[in-house]
Amino acid sequence: MAHDHKHHHHHHFNDSSIWKLWVSIFLNLVITIAQFIGGILSNSLALLSDAVHNLNDTLSLVISLVARKISKKGVNQSKTFGYKRAEIIGAFINLITLLIVALFLIKEGLERFFYPQPIDGFTMFWVAIIGLIGNFVTAALLFKESKENLNLKSAYIHILSDGLSSVGVIIGGWLIYTYNWYIVDTILTVAIGAYILFHSYHMLRETIEILMQAKPGELDLEKLSSEMLQVKGVCDVHHLHVWSLDESQVMLECHVVIEKEDLKHMEEIKSSLKKLLHDSFNISHSTMEFEFEPCTAHYHEAGHSH
Repeated sequence: MAHDHKHHHHHHFNDSSIWKLWVSIFLNLVITIAQFIGGILSNSLALLSDAVHNLNDTLSLVISLVARKISKKGVNQSKTFGYKRAEIIGAFINLITLLIVALFLIKEGLERFFYPQPIDGFTMFWVAIIGLIGNFVTAALLFKESKENLNLKSAYIHILSDGLSSVGVIIGGWLIYTYNWYIVDTILTVAIGAYILFHSYHMLRETIEILMQAKPGELDLEKLSSEMLQVKGVCDVHHLHVWSLDESQVMLECHVVIEKEDLKHMEEIKSSLKKLLHDSFNISHSTMEFEFEPCTAHYHEAGHSH
C-alpha cells in the first residue's frame, strides 16, 4: 500500500494575527452591549436584531480562537488526523445558532407588522452609527485572515452584513425620528433576518459537506480518474474516494491496477500519480493500494468511484 506522508499543514492563521482577533472580539462585545441597551431603550426590534447579529459575530471569533488552540494539539494515538475539524465543528454550531436567531427575528418582525409600537428614532440612529464604526474597524482587521479560513470567513461575512444592517438601521432611525414611520423598524428586522438566513444556509451547506466527507465541490471525479488512467502503466483505478479534512486539505484513497510486468516500475508510477494529484487537483494526501492484473481485463472505461 502506497502512502503519501507529505501532509501540507496549514495553520489557519498565524500568531501575529491573534491580537487582531482579540481586538475584534472586544470591539464586537462593546457594540453588542451598546446595541442591546439602545434597542431596549428605543424599543427598536431592528436594533436588537443588529445586536443579536453582532453577538453571533463575537461568538464566531471566540470559536475561531478556541478551535485554533485545539487544532494546534496535533496528532495523537486516538486522533490520528489531529484536531483539524475542531474549527469546522465550531463553524457548524455557530451557523445553526444563527439560523435559529434569524427565524426568531423574522417571526418577531412579522408580529410587529400587525401590532406596531412607538420607537425612539433618535437613540436608534446614534447607537447604529456607533455599531457601524465598530463593524468597519473589525472588518478591516479581519480582511486578510478571512481569505484563508472558513470560520473567519463566516465571521467576516457576518460583520460585513452587520455593517449593512447598521446602515439600514441608521436610515430607519432617521425616518422614524423625522416622520414617525414605525413600520420601517419591522421591514428592517425582517430584511436583516432574511439576509442572515440566506448567508448562513449557504455556509452551513459547505460545512456539512466537509463533515459528511463529501468530495470537494469543484472537483470533477470523472476528470480525475481519466487523468489518472493517462499515467503510463495504469490499467484501472477503482474504489476512488476523495474528501476534505478541513477547508484547506483534500485527501484521496484508491486502488490502482497495473500489469505484473510493471512491478519494477511501481514506485515510478506511484510518484507520477502523486505529482498529478498534487499539481492538477490540489490533493495533499493520497493513499493507493496497488493490484496486479493483465491490462486486457480493463478497457479504460473504469475509474468507478464507490
